[in-house]
Amino acid sequence: MSESEQTQTQTQNPDPKTPEPKVRAVGVTEYSWCRAVPGGTGITVLSLLLSNVPDISFLEALLCRLQVSHPILRSRVRFDASCNTFYFVMPSNPHVQIQSFDLQSTSHILQSSLGDSHIDSHHVLLEHELNRNSWNRTDGAGDGDQADLDVFFVSLYTISDTRWFLVFRLHTSACDRAAAVGLLRELLEMVGGGRAKAEEEIVQEVGIEDLIPSGKANKPLWARGVDLLGYSLNSFRLANLNFIDANSARHSQVVRLKMNPDDTDRLVAGCKSRGIKLCGALAAAGMIAARSTKPFPDHQKEKYAVVTLIDCRSILEPVLSSNHFGFYHSAILNTHDVTALDEVWELANRCYTSFSNAKNNNKHFSDMNDLNFLMCKAIDNPGLTPSSSMRTAFMSVFEDPVIDESNKLHKEIGLVDYVGCSSVHGIGPTIAIFDTIRNGCLDCTCVYPAPLHSREQMQQLIDSMKRILVDGSINLQTNS
Repeated sequence: MSESEQTQTQTQNPDPKTPEPKVRAVGVTEYSWCRAVPGGTGITVLSLLLSNVPDISFLEALLCRLQVSHPILRSRVRFDASCNTFYFVMPSNPHVQIQSFDLQSTSHILQSSLGDSHIDSHHVLLEHELNRNSWNRTDGAGDGDQADLDVFFVSLYTISDTRWFLVFRLHTSACDRAAAVGLLRELLEMVGGGRAKAEEEIVQEVGIEDLIPSGKANKPLWARGVDLLGYSLNSFRLANLNFIDANSARHSQVVRLKMNPDDTDRLVAGCKSRGIKLCGALAAAGMIAARSTKPFPDHQKEKYAVVTLIDCRSILEPVLSSNHFGFYHSAILNTHDVTALDEVWELANRCYTSFSNAKNNNKHFSDMNDLNFLMCKAIDNPGLTPSSSMRTAFMSVFEDPVIDESNKLHKEIGLVDYVGCSSVHGIGPTIAIFDTIRNGCLDCTCVYPAPLHSREQMQQLIDSMKRILVDGSINLQTNS
């Protein structure tokens, strides 16, 4: 056999030992994120500010081990124009390559960034990564299929001789907040000599819709129509913060709300004494702060929408462990009438009671398809939202905060600070709250679309929220 014939035979008969990539269509919720991410919503970023320079080869080896244990991290997103859907393509082999930026390259990014000059370098780089959209070719706007695009990217920035900024950037359909937290924890365990935890293959291949307990998502057709109509009509009555610039191209920016241990203890105790969760207090403070910006009579009501995100892993069938990667959150949307006379704890109780009642009635499962459908409709028709802002709610919060305590591994890798959040400038809330209680201190990363809202405007809102929470907690303690 000639050399050309051998080459042709090898092409026709690939190595049988190399398994074909696994391919599955995305679920309904995952599809919504695949539609949203090209526009700038759903880019999940986990950033680590380090005082020790990372060993890139060692880190790449650890990340490859993570991709072996969590195939979704090595998957690629594929768009098929013929059937207008997306697929996860999961190669058999892991592949991670860290993009490294030296001091000069990092300085150039900082100088040309959209960030303000008075914010820290690592804050500017966080926003830079939130707006690096590697998936903006997957919207199906062009002819034919698009190339497969990775869901996982890693970058390392050199800020100075003593500071480095390590960033994991992921497609939200493959990594929700719980998965991002799990990524950090597993990485730290592996640095300390631990092993990545593998999951059963059978549950790695399905979206959240296929794991909803039997009967929990049932809804009569007429009820679904009524709810869709109700959500749609209500959206025209919802209040927002005043828009600064609704026409210019948007990007995501971040402000942070931090509390000291004493204020955090009083806030958490206030929630506990009333039988509510922190999400109710954060939502109430946000709505009161927003209402205070409006020049209306004190008694005049404004209707605000709050989306509460629920990590469903523990209530699915089969139950998923906390370190199972993918997107397994659902959402409940509630609206609240707010006046300038409302008191934070009374409104917090209303917020949490509405959310809790909806969850008890399984609306996080039964309304899942409705909210995903409306999200995609808003993407297709921005004019359905006020000023074509594509704002679907005033605020999004998580049912439970991330609880984290520093450990010796933080010191071992020189972990100075870290932030986990997702972009929101395509479609989504006015402000998305990613809350963590770290070493006894509340630390909220608050993401918003700019220039729809300005940094000054959002900083004032966050400062007002903090005052409301702190003052309310002190008054509660004084009166008890």
